[in-house]
Amino acid sequence: MDTLELHMTPSVVDAPVVRNPGMDLDMDWVMRTRANRSAIERRAGTLPGRRSVKKDYQAAWLARAISCIDLTTLAGDDTEGRVRRLCAKARQPVRADLLEAIGLPDLKTGAVCVYHDMIPAAVDALKGSGIPVAAVSTGFPAGLSPFHLRVAEIEESVKAGAHEIDIVISRRLVLSGDWQGLYDEMRAFRAACGEAHVKAILATGELGTLQNVARASLVCMMAGADFIKTSTGKESVNATLPVSLVMIRAIRDYYERTGMLVGYKPAGGISKAKDSINYLALIKEELGDRWLRPDLFRFGASSLLGDIERQLEHHVTGAYSASWRHAAG
Repeated sequence: MDTLELHMTPSVVDAPVVRNPGMDLDMDWVMRTRANRSAIERRAGTLPGRRSVKKDYQAAWLARAISCIDLTTLAGDDTEGRVRRLCAKARQPVRADLLEAIGLPDLKTGAVCVYHDMIPAAVDALKGSGIPVAAVSTGFPAGLSPFHLRVAEIEESVKAGAHEIDIVISRRLVLSGDWQGLYDEMRAFRAACGEAHVKAILATGELGTLQNVARASLVCMMAGADFIKTSTGKESVNATLPVSLVMIRAIRDYYERTGMLVGYKPAGGISKAKDSINYLALIKEELGDRWLRPDLFRFGASSLLGDIERQLEHHVTGAYSASWRHAAG
């Protein structure tokens, strides 16, 4: 089996995503889940060497990557002005002349991701664009604030206009093997989100083993996560291809068992255009083309867009420009 599309009719491939309602916690399934590190690393290691796209094909892949970026600012010195500039960049992520040259004048990013206090500015700046606002929540990035405050933070962000909520799980629940506790926490976060989509951040660099990553991925999906996400971007180790392979295969297993399509978001450390193509190729090979759309795949990134824009300028003009000519906002 090369991709899940072998199991999908054309109508399913083109259908809108139905939100994942979750299911009862299946501990037998969780505990049967294993991760062979050497096999996973070997498979992930073959990807950069086997997949190379050039010229128009490369430009098309890079444009797809842009459409799947959650353009992000999560700094302590964020201001409304910075967020509005970032939103303007989300509306027109690449210079107009370059977009015209590659035939994609309406290209925009998948979302803009901010802290709670910046939601009103982002919502106002993106009005009429169709670009959703995502907000990090639940005591991001550590997730160690009191539980009732984490739930209340979600509710406040939804009330402020966020369309998507990126929550952080309690890593200690994974490290101690408290899968029921993780399930209950995720269910509560899912309920607090209401109509807003919820992305579960696993902080994979702090979970110890790939087996823990696989089990945490499954539990969060069972509890109703619409997306599973690698990292906050604040850990010492963030998104990697081996971790992505583990999470993507958990998504595949969940789809085959339940028929529900759950999204994937690698975040942190993805800053080069060539890296974005590796992640897209991995998604295509493991899950299929349906996951190569922003409703099921996102990059959590702040600097990635600048490098992609440089590559697109080289594609159009034959010359590389300085990175400062492609500011994030």
